[in-house]
Amino acid sequence: MGTATRSSTCRKPSESMRLIVTTFIGFNLPSGLLPSIDLSYIEDKYTGASPWSVTKKNRSSSSQDQYLNGTFKIWVPSNPRGAERLPPGIVEAESDLYLRRLWGKPSEDLTSKPKYLVTFTVGYDQKKNIDAAVKKFSENFTILLFHYDGRTTEWDEFEWSKRAIHVSARKQTKWWYAKRFLHPDVVAPYDYIFIWDEDLGVEHFNAEEYLRLVRKHGLEISQPGLEPNKGLTWQMTKRRGDREVHKETEEKPGWCTDPHLPPCAAFVEIMAPVFSRDAWRCVWHMIQNDLVHGWGLDFALRKCVEVSVVILP
Repeated sequence: MGTATRSSTCRKPSESMRLIVTTFIGFNLPSGLLPSIDLSYIEDKYTGASPWSVTKKNRSSSSQDQYLNGTFKIWVPSNPRGAERLPPGIVEAESDLYLRRLWGKPSEDLTSKPKYLVTFTVGYDQKKNIDAAVKKFSENFTILLFHYDGRTTEWDEFEWSKRAIHVSARKQTKWWYAKRFLHPDVVAPYDYIFIWDEDLGVEHFNAEEYLRLVRKHGLEISQPGLEPNKGLTWQMTKRRGDREVHKETEEKPGWCTDPHLPPCAAFVEIMAPVFSRDAWRCVWHMIQNDLVHGWGLDFALRKCVEVSVVILP
């Protein structure tokens, strides 16, 4: 399907590991601070009252209407946590990363809405590699750069950077950013989320073709296959040219306690994972708030999918 490259430890593009499209199957406030909520009460849901009239009634009603016997009324039991008392017509449970204009009609903000999100955690020294990688992704992708070196404005030398989203926090890793800026409700508009390192080479990578295969095989968590120039850590992530996908492999003696578990099966590395919307909603909750490099997280990703890892050639 295509190949990409990954730089060696010293991050020199000339000493890169070739990465081929691999794919992996998928798979409060303390209770004492608030009165209890009466889930049996649904205000005017079936009376035909409009959300606005209910809202106005709520504003003008007495304290008894809003708070009875130590119990808050609830508009809709299925409202998001914290919004139980809001009329359903004004609940906005999700957000997004689409950029908005400072003035004008909101309806004119977006001529099209990207279906996918790709993120890179970057330093300016890798600008050439990132420029090459970003150009592999079409306008169907929102580009989000997490800057660990604090340098953001310099990226405007690239035209695509002016349309990208830039988030800067010094000396943080991609899992720190992911936990804080990629909440499942924020990235919900995207079908797939790419969370990639900065030192991946993608000379032969085709993002649209990759996602075609992901959909074809129903993959929930995946990554491009590796074609290393200087060795490979895991055989599972190595490119195979004899099939579209594979889900099991043989590792070095003693490296697998069970041939049906990572890293011999159900395994994708943390350097270039691709998550479906539903898989990411699960994985996000698994990421520790103080997670740094993320080593070992890739052994647990399978908990968020129903089937094992598969690699695309």
